[in-house]
Amino acid sequence: MQKNKVLFQIKNLEKKVARYLLNDEEFSKSCKNFSKPSPTQLQIIDYLLKNMDRVVYQRELEELFTLKRATVSGVLKTMEKNGLIFRMVDEKDTRTKKILLNDSTKAIFLQAKKKVDDLEKILVQGLSKEEIDTFQVVLEKMERNLTEENNKK
Repeated sequence: MQKNKVLFQIKNLEKKVARYLLNDEEFSKSCKNFSKPSPTQLQIIDYLLKNMDRVVYQRELEELFTLKRATVSGVLKTMEKNGLIFRMVDEKDTRTKKILLNDSTKAIFLQAKKKVDDLEKILVQGLSKEEIDTFQVVLEKMERNLTEENNKK
């Protein structure tokens, strides 16, 4: 157990963050027309909201979240089935599909953004700017280590 301490701490924090958001009563009420989104679906929705001014494709999500094509395809299929997104054939390249948020999804998750901002404040409470900066540097190094390892395969 001690051997994988960092890995387990990261996974546990991720679960607690997701639980905090998904168990929020206000958020749950606003999602009553949808199945509760998974943490990966939340990440995709957040990314789509932040990039509404441009076209987002599946390949971009695969690279961004370092997930396999089949995984992202399955997640998007579920999101489409649950009414969170829709996919539209790209006019420029008919082999690809644009990923778009439904208007109701946009409204719900823009409203939920305040909850995410509140959670961010809770997470960094009591931490100095230097501690936060160090934490971010460490996370980036860990991510880079994994990326380099995956590129070796």
